Amino acid sequence: QVQLVESGGGLVQPGGSLRLSCAASGSIRSINAMGWSRQAPGKERELVASIAHDGSTKYTDSVKDRFTISRDNAKNTVYLQMNSLKFEDTAVYYCNADIRRWTYAFYANFWGQGTQVTVSS
Repeated sequence: QVQLVESGGGLVQPGGSLRLSCAASGSIRSINAMGWSRQAPGKERELVASIAHDGSTKYTDSVKDRFTISRDNAKNTVYLQMNSLKFEDTAVYYCNADIRRWTYAFYANFWGQGTQVTVSS
């Protein structure tokens, strides 16, 4: 079994900051790419940021220069530092990871349960 558990969401004022964390646990042999997506009410889920095992990153245009994705491979954890938050960043944020389990010969994509981020004054 593999679990991804997010933490760090909450209520923040516009212009504020939050740091999300997502820890993967279980029968993990290796983790390839990790990422964060979000889903706002009435909207489709969108990929916000991703990070490869070598640390290379990608961001959606709306969060560039405001959000930073990072990872700690020793802890199987991915982070999302969110600065200069805007009302439109309000959403449920989900982490995901491509994980190879010990008893499998391929990578599978796993998702966390989500954490709410609300930007409000």
